[in-house]
Amino acid sequence: MPSADTLLDALDPEQREVALALRGPVCVIAGAGTGKTRAITHRIAYGAATGVYKPTEVLAVTFTARAAGEMRGRLRQLGADGVQARTFHAAALRQLGYFWPKLYGTGLPELIASKIPLVAEAAKRCRVQTDSALLRDLAAEIEWAKVSNVRPDDYPKLAPDAHRGLDAVDDATVSRVMAAYEEVKRDRGRMDMEDVLLCTVSMLAEHERVSAEIRRQYRWLVVDEYQDVNPLQAALLDQWLGGRHDICVVGDPQQTIYSFAGASPKHLREFSKHHPGAQRIELVRNYRSTPQVVAAANAVFARAGRDGVVLRAQRDAGVGVTYTPHPDEVAEAESVAAQILQLRAGGTHLRDVAILFRTNAQSEAYEEALAARNLPYVLRGVERFFDRPEVRQAVTLLRGQARSGDAGEDGLVPDVRTVLASMGYTETAPTTAGAQRDRWESLHAVVSMATDLQAAQPDADLAALVDDLDRRAKHAHAPIAEGVTLTTLHAAKGLEWEAVFLVGMQEGTVPITYATDDTAVEEERRLFYVGVTRARDRLEISWSLARTPGGRGNRRPTRFLDGLRPADEQMSSGASRSRRTRKERSIARCRTCDTVLTTGAERKLGRCLDCPSNYDEELFERLRGWRSEQATAQKVPAYVVFTDATLTAIAEAKPQEPTDLLKVPGVGRTKLEKYGAEVLALCGSA
Repeated sequence: MPSADTLLDALDPEQREVALALRGPVCVIAGAGTGKTRAITHRIAYGAATGVYKPTEVLAVTFTARAAGEMRGRLRQLGADGVQARTFHAAALRQLGYFWPKLYGTGLPELIASKIPLVAEAAKRCRVQTDSALLRDLAAEIEWAKVSNVRPDDYPKLAPDAHRGLDAVDDATVSRVMAAYEEVKRDRGRMDMEDVLLCTVSMLAEHERVSAEIRRQYRWLVVDEYQDVNPLQAALLDQWLGGRHDICVVGDPQQTIYSFAGASPKHLREFSKHHPGAQRIELVRNYRSTPQVVAAANAVFARAGRDGVVLRAQRDAGVGVTYTPHPDEVAEAESVAAQILQLRAGGTHLRDVAILFRTNAQSEAYEEALAARNLPYVLRGVERFFDRPEVRQAVTLLRGQARSGDAGEDGLVPDVRTVLASMGYTETAPTTAGAQRDRWESLHAVVSMATDLQAAQPDADLAALVDDLDRRAKHAHAPIAEGVTLTTLHAAKGLEWEAVFLVGMQEGTVPITYATDDTAVEEERRLFYVGVTRARDRLEISWSLARTPGGRGNRRPTRFLDGLRPADEQMSSGASRSRRTRKERSIARCRTCDTVLTTGAERKLGRCLDCPSNYDEELFERLRGWRSEQATAQKVPAYVVFTDATLTAIAEAKPQEPTDLLKVPGVGRTKLEKYGAEVLALCGSA
């Protein structure tokens, strides 16, 4: 066992401060790559070496079995064997399994492996038609409600404010299925993973003897990834502590990316309120990445307001981060695969390379491009595209339609859309995240492949498409040895690679289209930050200007790149701003803060939505009243006349001439001719 002094010698100043903070509430804000696991394991080992802790009285809680196993292994190496390092669920299940028979005289209800069969039975009882995607989404809503302490009856009231809900069924139906699920579960004598936590919280709250015994057993608590704690886990921690404050939490608010599952960074932010006098320690020295990658990571929050730490690079300088636009998604995938081929030729192991993307459906283009070059790959947290149930079903239906010879007269793509419509596919994407959205993305990718094929072969039919899909699937199922990792940004959390390709980084994908409010967009920013900080030596960020070859190149890089690219830095000074190219001048920027405007509403206003407005409120109200009259007379929605953003822009500009009104975004010549005289009259009386 290393000596106490030896343990401290292995730490940097901030990590050493963590190790010495053995008592009382401690909050560690640990930036990406700053050695948080090293800090907390050395803290526990130092406490054991100095006699402050008995290893068996320490409970270290984390979120994944992999992280818990890594922590146990490190603690054994540091001479602190005997510490209980477990996930929340594993720790609670162990306690529940021990005390339940003593309290209730029966065995613990059987733990279900999956909610899906019981959700299907619940939906059937409620006479709700479901498919596999809807069942997964219903299961996700049940899980969120239970960890957030939302009862089935309260779901319709609370779901809208929490931005929950499903496109396929209304909130009242979700509520009924939730209640039926609990009934089915009771009838079967089963329990789910959330019940494990709920029952443990209830047991500790209701049985003082049990809670006292557990609190005697575990005097010292350590919680890793504290930014991911949900309300139910926070309640369990409170019961384990029982009013004590001997807890150390470690987390990074800039890596909170699981809000959709009930996680909330407020527990980390408000730790000192819950535990007065808590010591706050920041880990800022990044040992993972080159200074170039660290600089890019720090820039992600430079304009958005920082909630975590500013990282300080500790490694020697490396190669610069690249920011590359591509004409289309096919060209982007081909370019990335070609670069990886060069990396392998230069001695880089493929296991040290990752391609990270926002949605599962994006994997197919990269599977295709890598397979075409005989570059093996592995998918992590993502099912192979052609293995996905909806894709297999789609190919089967297309094959059957092709063999029947019953093709339509409108061409390949309309034929494909007609076939997929039998699976519920629509041209409009679901407005919420979840399994149904993932399913739609996969089917839409099949439509996109048909579009690509038709562009390359105008006379292609369904049979040609099926042949092309079979070829792609065959390539995608090449034997896997050491390979490039393909994974989503969410699944990449906690991992790192020598070279990382962040692909598809354009508006509409990052942030995703259904991130429509500030809270959701900031979660997407944190997700982008997680992707950036996965890279050790090389970070290649790319986006495509069009979806398909030959398409309109009107896509823009994600707003999260503002301030990261060298061109953005050059444009930050007034002198450089005056020398912008015609293309750069065409980018709409806020007249107040000069930030690139990314939404239609912002471009209409000419400013960021959160920058101060100077519009005439009285004029705005008169314009709204006039618009309401026009909409009523024409029997159309008000926004058809003018949107709120256009009315606000008019109230800010106060145009006096037709040419002035025509300069307002959202006012074209047709609307000028139709409404111009009345709008100008209203402005003239302002």
